[in-house]
Amino acid sequence: MEAVMGAYNRTNGEPCCGSPALIRDLLREKWGFEGHFASDCWAIRDFHMHHKVTDTAEESAALALKAGCDLNCGNIYLYLLIAHQRGLVTQEEICQAATRLFTTRYMLGLMEGSEYDTVPYTAVECSEHIKKADEASQKSPVLLKNDGVLPLDVNKIKTLAVIGPNANSRQALIGNYHGTSSRYITVLEGLQDALPDDVRVLYSQGCDLFKDCVEPLALKDDRLSEAITTAECADIVVLAVGLDETLEGEDGDTGNADASGDKIHLLLPMSQQKLMRAVLDVGKPTVILLMAGSAIDLGESAGRANALLLTWYPGARGGKAVADILLGHVSPSGKLPVTFYHNNQLDEMPAFTDYAMRGRTYRYIEFEPLFPFGYGLTYGDVCVQSANIRDDENAYIIEAVFHNGGARDTEEVIQVYCGNSGSANAPRNPRLCGFRRVMCKAQAAGRVTIRVAKEQLLVIDPQGEPVAEGTPIFYVGTGQPDSVTCKLTGHQAIRVSPTVDLKERQ
Repeated sequence: MEAVMGAYNRTNGEPCCGSPALIRDLLREKWGFEGHFASDCWAIRDFHMHHKVTDTAEESAALALKAGCDLNCGNIYLYLLIAHQRGLVTQEEICQAATRLFTTRYMLGLMEGSEYDTVPYTAVECSEHIKKADEASQKSPVLLKNDGVLPLDVNKIKTLAVIGPNANSRQALIGNYHGTSSRYITVLEGLQDALPDDVRVLYSQGCDLFKDCVEPLALKDDRLSEAITTAECADIVVLAVGLDETLEGEDGDTGNADASGDKIHLLLPMSQQKLMRAVLDVGKPTVILLMAGSAIDLGESAGRANALLLTWYPGARGGKAVADILLGHVSPSGKLPVTFYHNNQLDEMPAFTDYAMRGRTYRYIEFEPLFPFGYGLTYGDVCVQSANIRDDENAYIIEAVFHNGGARDTEEVIQVYCGNSGSANAPRNPRLCGFRRVMCKAQAAGRVTIRVAKEQLLVIDPQGEPVAEGTPIFYVGTGQPDSVTCKLTGHQAIRVSPTVDLKERQ
């Protein structure tokens, strides 16, 4: 909310220091937005409590309302009456915000009743919804590393060790925005249900999520020896580590103000680092499951593990989907939506208070990341063999031929990135401009068509205006056209270009 508003005068809410009123001037006047604008939860409270832009709650309420914020997620707009009595806002400004809000309700049909009013409670967790949730849980995990240990061959496993603080954790399934499910399936339970009866499953928590012991009165590392013994008795180890909502959230999150917030590093808590080292020292084939909602650097453990699967928070019944992937019933096909950095690379990036993009995100990064944006392996071996491009007035049409050289069917995501050669204002690296999920049969080829609107190729000039600039160059593959993706996948993106200067098309 604060970033959108810009800087304002403390008394009259007008723009100061040359900062534009982004909601009012840009969103509404320039872009013609006619809907309502809502704040982030508790953001307006921060004006006077943390950022000290204002002195009182009524001043914060007036500041936000005059800037164009119609709805406050929080309680500060309870002070609007006081703000009006003090002359900080007018009745007309309050009515304008209310009009926008009730217009939205009318347009949704909420005043006369809507189709959603007739949805019965029994529709919750119906078979159709559970099937859709299972599909999301199967398609979102990202396979970051695999030396061939995955999928697991149950015919070669007599004893499986499932270890880690997130292995049998319900909290590690659901993230921090969730309802209450009628059933939860943890990773341990998913594997127990899916494996044949003749495969024994051993379990050890191994450690607390972040404390140095599990039992309050125990010595440090009170579950570590059990985890080592469990690993020693197994043919293969599944090690589930990561975070949950008690550690991961917004800074000052009202629901978890004591523990969540900005990270001081990208490493897991020390208790889990000790566990990973101890289990890997046993020397058994080990699959690490990383259950978290953000970028994590597992350090040396990532290099020592045989496979690394990022499950995110897979959902209430997500343990079933994770088991399906581990056992090969489903091929992983997710891609990273963010860049995973090495922990020591944070020192090379601008300070947190510096809003420059230098070195940040895949578009401006100047060094090799741990795992790049758009990256993800499958149980197949899909590559784009050829691609061509044709001009279709307002869009470029990319047609690509892909081939799965692997022995397993898999879904894959064909991605198109674009660079603006010769542009002074384009991002440093090619940016994602189109993608499509496709099914790839084993040892078979397929075709895909991806449309890229020409407006997506515009760049932003120093005045903040979108302009056509440079010659577009497209890269088509299963990931970015960067060196790390090429090294990790063994495939190079195909380069194609219409060889037309964008200014000629204006």
